[in-house]
Amino acid sequence: MANPVLSLKNISKNFGMTAALADMSIDLYPGEVHAIVGENGAGKSTMIKIMTGVHQPSAGSLEIDSNAVSISGTSAAREQGVAAIYQEPMVFPDFDVTENIFASSTTEGWIQRRGKLRKKALALIERVGMKLDVDRIASGLTLAEQQAVEIARALSQDVRVLIMDEPTASLSAHEAAQLRRIATTLAEQGVAVVYISHRLEEIFEIAHRVTVIRDGQHISTKLVEDVTSDGMIAEMVGREVGNYFAKAPTHATDETILEVKDLALEGVYRGISFDLKVGEVLCMSGLIGARRTDVALSLFGILPASAGAIYYKGKPMEMKSAKQAMEAGIAYVSEDRRKFGLAMPMSIRENTTLATLAEFLSPRGIINRCREAEVTEAFRERLNIRTPDIEIEVGMLSGGNQQKVMLAKWLNMKPDLLILDEPTRGIDVGAKAEVHDLIRDFVANGGAAIVISSDLPEVLAMGDRILVMREGHQMGIIDNKDASQETIMALATGQTEAA
Repeated sequence: MANPVLSLKNISKNFGMTAALADMSIDLYPGEVHAIVGENGAGKSTMIKIMTGVHQPSAGSLEIDSNAVSISGTSAAREQGVAAIYQEPMVFPDFDVTENIFASSTTEGWIQRRGKLRKKALALIERVGMKLDVDRIASGLTLAEQQAVEIARALSQDVRVLIMDEPTASLSAHEAAQLRRIATTLAEQGVAVVYISHRLEEIFEIAHRVTVIRDGQHISTKLVEDVTSDGMIAEMVGREVGNYFAKAPTHATDETILEVKDLALEGVYRGISFDLKVGEVLCMSGLIGARRTDVALSLFGILPASAGAIYYKGKPMEMKSAKQAMEAGIAYVSEDRRKFGLAMPMSIRENTTLATLAEFLSPRGIINRCREAEVTEAFRERLNIRTPDIEIEVGMLSGGNQQKVMLAKWLNMKPDLLILDEPTRGIDVGAKAEVHDLIRDFVANGGAAIVISSDLPEVLAMGDRILVMREGHQMGIIDNKDASQETIMALATGQTEAA
């Protein structure tokens, strides 16, 4: 094996009294896809920020080609050939592909050099293995194409180490496969690729070696053929999780809490009909563009339906606003916690009580912060929210802990119906198991849940029944006992249609 292009030597990073990394060492080799896995909050993001110069280590050193270096910022990292792409691409939407690729380059003589840069852009896009019009405006690109543009931008700056942080978390299966092919291609061209993902199947598909970190510490680095899923998970969480997608006993009763008849929203979806029992989990499955989220938003009153009927607790109800839905006992956990689920600059305490703030106000409108703290502390213990202080900004938490805070916010409302849109997207396996347990506890105690998920093993584990959609149409509802990944995909792709 060649010498490492980048090495972390006994790196530690402290934020006040909190140790984010402790004595971390790792070697990255050219021509290798090196996967890094760990729970949310394990220290992966801190490691990336040290590699890219966003943070400076509290102790230890970085080496490039076995020489100690100081990376003082992202510009210095790029000069050393180190770049990162993230889950959410950072492209200029009004620039075309060529302009985005060379946006970090000097603008002197840009117009005169347009033709030359266009040829370079074509070569870079070809190098990443993506067919893409370099004159196309970025706002019309898919997420995978935007990721490819960012990779091409890194290649234009002679990248030697490319860090891919959860690059497929928001992509469809096809787009994710495209991006994994790009990662493999770059490694074959001699780039050291660092691949961070919670999708363990991706690790086994493309990685050469895998490093597990936990609580800021290096646990193991092994060849991928020497690890198993169960072993990797056990090292990540420090315990045996078992089959975190194991099917739990049903708690469904004969009491109907929600009945939907021929629900439609003009130009978006139509013909949605189902009922939901108390104690039941109904999963909604489908591919990107199936319009599952739009149905959920109609049930929560954000996108009122244009036709059809909703019966809630036996009575007809026109869902016209989120306030109306909340007053009826319906809660909605958004798929995008950063935009629609949480107020990131606010504290854990403030977010936990946000949906029920009126209950914490005095007659004069003053917030009872002591009572807020009592409720938040109870949820911190119940949901295992890992934080030293409930006054910390929620944006400082890991993704899994942010998800738990969002659940706490809505569970504090004591809803009867909980709608969860992609509740485990972008969180680690340990946090997934905890979220699954929370949903099961909720329905076991008299609630009912609708879970939208693109993760088929999760759908099969959580759903008593599974409603499959395709391009705004309901393709069928299957009982869990009759469901498999194959039957769900057959419906989702329009190959078959169930009753």
